Amino acid sequence: MNTNTLKTAFLLTLLTVLFIAIGGLIGGKTGVVIAFGLALVMNFVSYWFSDKIVLSMYKAQEVTEADAPVLYGIVRKLATKGRLPMPKVYIIPSGTPNAFATGRNPQHAAVAVTNTLMNMLTEEELEGVLAHELAHVYGRDILISTIAATIAGAIMTLVDIFKWGMIFGGGNRDGEDSSPLGAAAGIAMIIIAPIAAMLVQMAVSRSREYQADERGAALCGNPMALASALHKISYGVETAPMDDAKPATAHMFIINPLTGGSLMNLFSTHPPVEKRIERLRQMARNKPVRFE
Repeated sequence: MNTNTLKTAFLLTLLTVLFIAIGGLIGGKTGVVIAFGLALVMNFVSYWFSDKIVLSMYKAQEVTEADAPVLYGIVRKLATKGRLPMPKVYIIPSGTPNAFATGRNPQHAAVAVTNTLMNMLTEEELEGVLAHELAHVYGRDILISTIAATIAGAIMTLVDIFKWGMIFGGGNRDGEDSSPLGAAAGIAMIIIAPIAAMLVQMAVSRSREYQADERGAALCGNPMALASALHKISYGVETAPMDDAKPATAHMFIINPLTGGSLMNLFSTHPPVEKRIERLRQMARNKPVRFE
């Protein structure tokens, strides 16, 4: 188990502990069960149908080998090399270079690239990008992201319950007469808890991006091709950001499709591109990790 996997496990554990602690303080056992149940149902539906939703959202068109022989051939070669089922392949009409993978498991996966990405990258760079996306499929990152979103959403639901309880003079905990938290502590928690949950959720996403870079570079066998592709995509996104991109799906793309120059890295779903490129260059100087 590598460092990124351990980090992801730690962050998911941290989210769970935060959820249980907040639930115990403000809602007791009943509040915890209700909030988690609601969040679980919402995120289960999102997870089960996420591929159809996001592909439709970006007007992605499924292509066959006859439609896009180079793109389809690269995906098939990488899937075979990685011992993965052949995913469906889509092209997104967009003036922004980008790509993402979706699907609840490797048997129901899809990879999508924009037409601008295909025109901008060399075949080796395109292979690096597709290897990165197949690495997400291999790592079941959609499932991991959904678990993180479920727990973070449950935390926010609990905080909302407590907030309205304070407003209407309730805040009772399983029938108790008053909240165990003072007003000041309660207000602080309302502000801090959702931010903390969001930060941990984003840290999970950043950790998975690093791991997908490593696995993708190992799968295609060319870390510098992926590094070069990331540089070009980053420049393309800065020059022509994806206007119709939704913040809720930003974490799925290989590069955040939204302009992020004014945001702190702390609040980003992706690691800084410069750090990702440097790590890939380091891989190129050394022996690439195995695809596992």
